[in-house]
Amino acid sequence: MRFAISIPQFYADGEFDPAAFRAYFARAESFGCYESAWGQEMTLGASPQLSALEAMTYAAAVSSRLRIGCSVFVSTLHSPAHLAKSLASLDQMSGGRLEIGVGTGGPQRPFAAFGVDGSRYAARFAEGVRLMQALWTQERVTFDGEFWQLKDIAMEPKPVQKPYPRLWFGASGESALRRAVRLGDGFFGAGSSTTAAFASQVATVRSALASAGRAADSFPIAKRIYIGIDSSAARARERMNAALAALYGRRVPAIEEAAVAGTVSDCVAGARAVADAGAELILFTPLWEVPEHAEQIATELIPRF
Repeated sequence: MRFAISIPQFYADGEFDPAAFRAYFARAESFGCYESAWGQEMTLGASPQLSALEAMTYAAAVSSRLRIGCSVFVSTLHSPAHLAKSLASLDQMSGGRLEIGVGTGGPQRPFAAFGVDGSRYAARFAEGVRLMQALWTQERVTFDGEFWQLKDIAMEPKPVQKPYPRLWFGASGESALRRAVRLGDGFFGAGSSTTAAFASQVATVRSALASAGRAADSFPIAKRIYIGIDSSAARARERMNAALAALYGRRVPAIEEAAVAGTVSDCVAGARAVADAGAELILFTPLWEVPEHAEQIATELIPRF
């Protein structure tokens, strides 16, 4: 098993403390049990959340060992050329420590706010991924797509990691999971997916890998866990449900069910269930008292895993 911790992103206006952010990563690296740190993207919404790319860049600058990722960029809403350039730059600046997560975002995204026609969002997503891969690997790119066209265009520098950083796909439905196997390098289950739903998704991924003749160990599987630890299991659950409602804008019972909350023993059991469902990398994402949780997970939960 491998473990990751979230990049702190939730700050109201004026709350961000650069010194505390630096200290968080120094402490996270000192534990030795976290392989990577991951952000998440939510451009629009009432929950005060810093931009994923900028938070990742700051995290890369104040760390030296942790790999830095996002699960996931809703790349359907991005210009592939701009996103490819930004990510290649961050891989260069971090010394090749970048992990990339992408996803369609699903059909309910506010596409019009981004100047995007949502009627073909899945096709737009897949084409955007292929264009980024071309820009990262080809000296000059000629691309005649439905949404984007390039003729003999170069993009430099390429990412440090060759051919490009691992490309994780966030997905839930069967067609999206099979697309992940066709185009990607790994599957990242959402924090909003229950363990039972994640287990079903893993089965679909493994079936698609077998059909494609791809070795299972060449395609890692990960999952985000929203986690809340408290000496009182009831209080942990109450705080978790309130934090999730603030994050998602409403209470969603299925997302509450997906989160792991309770005592340390409760949370060990919840994380073990996710591992048993197929996760090879678990991303712990506390929603309050983030530095304290990162320490407690490292010193009390992971040693009992």
